[in-house]
Amino acid sequence: MKPYEYRFEKVLTYREQEKTETETEYKKAIDEFETVATELYELLKKKEDILMEQQERMSKGFLISDIHHYARFIESLEKRIDSLQQVVIKARSKMNWYEERLLEKTIEVKKFEKMKEKDKEHYRTEMEHVEANLLDELSTQKFHRRENGW
Repeated sequence: MKPYEYRFEKVLTYREQEKTETETEYKKAIDEFETVATELYELLKKKEDILMEQQERMSKGFLISDIHHYARFIESLEKRIDSLQQVVIKARSKMNWYEERLLEKTIEVKKFEKMKEKDKEHYRTEMEHVEANLLDELSTQKFHRRENGW
């Protein structure tokens, strides 16, 4: 008997490779998103801390030049936060895009694996049938030899 050979093995291997590459890109996108989101969080936290510090100083009283300094600093933080929010949105959409691709690739690979399972089962059944026919043929020949006195 010939050994089992899946006719779409190369396609399955190619699809698995595509899935692995997409998985790698997805992980990179997650890392990028986490980095940018963390930076945004830190800026927001810094702004909050600065505002709280400003409120404390206002209650105690401080110079107008310090008020201007805080205002300029908060304004620059807000500009950086706004630009970083856009980067976070892009990073999130990139991450979601790769997640969708990964899901598609995973489904494709599963389909080919399922087809391989079914094909292998069909092959096994066919080989059992061929083997049974061979055994029947051998026992028939053996019976005929006994009958004919060989």
